Amino acid sequence: MDPLKATPAPENKLHFLDYWRIIRIRKTVILAVFLLVVLTATLVTFILTPTYSSTARIKIERDQTDIQGFSSQQAMMSYDPYFFLTESEVIKSEVVLGKVITNLDLNVEFTKRYGQPYRTAESILLVKSHMDLKGVRNTSLVDITFLDEKPIQAARVANAIAEAYRDHRFEQKQEMSKRGIATLEKERDGLDKKINDEKETVDKLREDLKVSDMAASESAPTPLITSETFRRYHELKIESQIEYNRLKMLLDKFKQLKTETLAQTIPTAYSDALLSNLLESRSLAEQKVLMVEKDYGPEHLDVIKAKAQLEDLKTKVEDRIHGILVGLEVKVDSLKTGLDGLDKDVDDARKLDIDTASRTRPYWEAKKKLEELVGIRRVVDMRILGEKIDMALPKTGAVMVVDRAAPDISPVKPKKAVNIGLGVIIGLVVGIGLAFFIEYLDTSVKTIDDVERALQSPVLGVIPQNVGLLIDESIESPHAEAYRVLRTNILFSRKDDRLNTIAVVSAGAGEGKSTTVFNLATVFAQNGQRVVIVDSDLRRPTLHKMVKVTNNLGLTNYLLKQNTLDEVIQTSPVPTLDFMASGKLPSSSLGILSSTQMRELIGELKKRYDFVFFDSPPIMGVSDASILASAVDMTIQVIQYRRYPQPMNIRAKNMIEKVGGNLVGIVLNNINMSQDESYYYYSGYYHDYYYSGRDDSSGKGKSDKKSKEKEKLEIKQKF
Repeated sequence: MDPLKATPAPENKLHFLDYWRIIRIRKTVILAVFLLVVLTATLVTFILTPTYSSTARIKIERDQTDIQGFSSQQAMMSYDPYFFLTESEVIKSEVVLGKVITNLDLNVEFTKRYGQPYRTAESILLVKSHMDLKGVRNTSLVDITFLDEKPIQAARVANAIAEAYRDHRFEQKQEMSKRGIATLEKERDGLDKKINDEKETVDKLREDLKVSDMAASESAPTPLITSETFRRYHELKIESQIEYNRLKMLLDKFKQLKTETLAQTIPTAYSDALLSNLLESRSLAEQKVLMVEKDYGPEHLDVIKAKAQLEDLKTKVEDRIHGILVGLEVKVDSLKTGLDGLDKDVDDARKLDIDTASRTRPYWEAKKKLEELVGIRRVVDMRILGEKIDMALPKTGAVMVVDRAAPDISPVKPKKAVNIGLGVIIGLVVGIGLAFFIEYLDTSVKTIDDVERALQSPVLGVIPQNVGLLIDESIESPHAEAYRVLRTNILFSRKDDRLNTIAVVSAGAGEGKSTTVFNLATVFAQNGQRVVIVDSDLRRPTLHKMVKVTNNLGLTNYLLKQNTLDEVIQTSPVPTLDFMASGKLPSSSLGILSSTQMRELIGELKKRYDFVFFDSPPIMGVSDASILASAVDMTIQVIQYRRYPQPMNIRAKNMIEKVGGNLVGIVLNNINMSQDESYYYYSGYYHDYYYSGRDDSSGKGKSDKKSKEKEKLEIKQKF
C-alpha cells in the first residue's frame, strides 16, 4: 500500500482563519486601498469650501379669524392629512422663491459668485438645492434650513423664505376674498336687472288681466270659498241632511197614524209645549166631566159646561196636531230647499275660483318668479355682507415666524471627523472587499488542499520563499530540512528500490524547477548517496550557472557522439554530487531526447549512480519534458505558490500521465511563510528547532561563516 497516495480531500467549509489568511496575504492591497481612500477623503474634506447652515422656524395654521364670522365653512373645517405636505411644496414653488430671488437680488449675487449669468429659473433651482424643509413631529412647526458659503447670507435667505411664504399666504387669502366678493357683487347686479325686468312684466300682466289691488297684495290668488268655509259648509250640510232625514222620517210616520194615536205619539217623538199643555188640559177636563157627571147627572148644567169645555179642548188638540204636521212639512221642504241652494252656491264659487285662477295664472307665475329673484338677491346681499365682515375681522397670521434664522458660528459642511471616519470605514471595507475579490479571481494554487483536491496527487514537500542554493549554505540550514522532508517522501513513495531516475517538471516557466532539482540532488548527495544532475533543459539551461561552470560541454555533445560520457560529467564541491551540463544548444532537441542514445545514457547512469536527476523545460508547449517523463522512473511536478491557474497545472499533470510518466507527487514551491500561517509548521518549526540551540554558539557560527567565505569552489572533470 502506498502511504503517500492522495485520497480525495473532503470538501471543507470556510473557517474564520481562512478569511484571516486572505487578509494577511492581501494586506498590501488592503493597506494601499485603505490609505488611498483615507487620503482622498481627507484631502477632499480639507479642499471643500465650508458651508454654513441657518434655520428659520415657522408655524403654519389654516386661515381663520380670531372670532367666528358668518361663514359656516370655517366651523366645518376637518383634518387634512396632506395640508403640511402641500404647504411644503408651496414653499418650494416659484411663487414664493421668486419673491425671495427678487427681494434679495440673488440673480446678481449668484452671477458674481459663480462667474456665469443666472436667471430667475436657474436661481430657483440653486436655492432649492441648498434648502431643506423639515416638520417638527406632532406639531404645526416647520424648520426652513438654508446652506450657504456665507453664514450671514444663509440667515438672510432662510428669513426671506419664511417671510415670503407668510406674505404669500396673507395675500392669497385677501385676494381670494376680494375675488369672491367681486363675483358676488357681479351676480347681484345681474339679479337687479332681472328683478327690474320681471317687475315690469308683473305690472303689465296685472293691468292686462285686471287683477284687483286686494288680490295683488297676496302672494297667490285668493279663492272665493276657502278651505275653512268649505269645511264649515260641509259640516252644516251634514247636520242639515241629518235633521232633514229625521224630520222627513217623523213626518212620514205621523201621517200613517190616526189622530188619537198621534195625540199620544207626537209628545214623545216631537217636542211641542202647546200640544203638551192642551193634552194635559184635556185630560183634566175629562176627569172633571166624570166627577161632575157622577155628582150631578148628565143633564146638569155643570156637566154640560164641562163636556163643552172638553170638546173644545179636543178640537184644539186636533188643530194643534194638524198644525204640527203642516209645520213639519214646511220645515222639511225648507231644509231641502236650503240644501239645494247651498250646493249651488258652492259649485258656483268653485267655478269662479277655477276661472279666476286660470285667467290670472301668468300673473301669479311671473309674481312668483319675481319673489324668487328677490329672495336670491337677499341671500346674495347677506353673503356679500358676511364676506366683507369676515375680511374685516381681525386675524392672527396663518403663518407666524417663531424663530428667525441667525448666522451660524461653525460650518456644518464638510464634517471633517465624520468624513475622515467614513473614509477609514469605507477604505477598510473597499480594501477588504477588493482583497477578497482578487482572491476570488485568483485560481492559482494556494494551499495543499487545493493541490490534493484538484490534482488528486500527494504533496511531497513544501519549499519556502527565497530559498538559495544549499551547496552554498550549511548542512543545518532550515531550508535544507524542507528538502530533506521532500527526499524522505520521495524515498517512501518508491515502489521499487531500483527506481532511481527522477525528472522534475513544471507547467510553466519561473516556477523554481531548476533550483528544486539542484537542491534536492544536493540533499541526496549530502546523505552519502552517489547523485548526478543532468541539465536536460535544452531550451533555457540554467544549472551550469548554479554550479558555475561552462555550458560548452555536456549532454548534447554526448548524444551527438562528440564526447564520451566520462568527458561530459563534471564534479561539484559535494564529493558524491556530479553534474552534466546541457552542452551547446542544437537547432532541434526533439530528435536528440527521443533518440536511442538518450535511452542508453539513462540506463548507463542508472548503473553508475544511486540517483539520477533530470532538469527539463516547462511541459506546457514543449515536448521535451513529456519525453523525459516517459523515459525516467519517476516524475515530480513543481508548482509555484500563487503563480499559474489550477487548470494549467492540471493540464500538465494529465500530459505526464498520458505519456506514461510515473508522477509520484507535487512540490509546492516559493511559499510565503510570513503571510500564510497554514504553512508555518513546515518552516517555522525547523527554524526554531535548529536555531534555538545555536544561540549559545553564535561565535562559532560566525567563524564558520568567515572560513566559508574564504573557501573557493574548485570544480573539475571527474574523469
